[in-house]
Amino acid sequence: MTTAPQPVVVLVHGAFAESASWNRVLRRLHERGLDAVAVANPLRSLDGDAAYVRDVITGLDRPVVLAGHSYGGMVITQAAAGHPAVHALVYVGAFAPGTGESALLLSGKFEGSTLGAALEAYPVSTGGNEFRIAPDKFHHQFCADLDPREAALMAATQRPVTEKALTDGLTASEPAWRTTPSWFVHGEQDLNIPAQALRFMADRAGSRGTREVAGASHALAASQPDAVTDAILDAVAHVNG
Repeated sequence: MTTAPQPVVVLVHGAFAESASWNRVLRRLHERGLDAVAVANPLRSLDGDAAYVRDVITGLDRPVVLAGHSYGGMVITQAAAGHPAVHALVYVGAFAPGTGESALLLSGKFEGSTLGAALEAYPVSTGGNEFRIAPDKFHHQFCADLDPREAALMAATQRPVTEKALTDGLTASEPAWRTTPSWFVHGEQDLNIPAQALRFMADRAGSRGTREVAGASHALAASQPDAVTDAILDAVAHVNG
């Protein structure tokens, strides 16, 4: 009897973060004997970012549990659409868009986001603008439940996102969460994506399990790695049957 291969967990960061933002989650997954990798999300355009993630998934040649944070939820929804290797999705304080919906549209669907006032914009040579969170506002806006010294490091290593990426609508004819089981975890005090919006998207997607962490910020993978890891482990357990 041939044993099915163990799924690999692929982690996709969002805007204003980078791959190392998953380090605490990666450590916990590795300690449980799971293979897990954090992808460097380009943050340039939704279709381009998703195409890159699809290439990574295809190259692994294994069943995949695909997790995304923030704008990374847009990317995994697009990347997983129709991809046979993706067996489960985990949305970590993340957008779960429907066809045609953008991150900008979903973040403004409910009141409560203060991200706009925290952003700095500047032009890029490829056209349009890109955004970063002002360093003096990063701690409060992005990761209020982390130590100020760690927040300062995260502000210094944040990866800006283009306006195009945030305004691109999902082009998949059917969002991946309609056909692929999904799990959700988010912070109650998320200032980037209001908790009400996150609850709405989890309900719409038919979440198999939703965790709302009391008092938690947007930077869940760093500040609440146990809750994030538990959500991913639920998805892995489902894939393993």
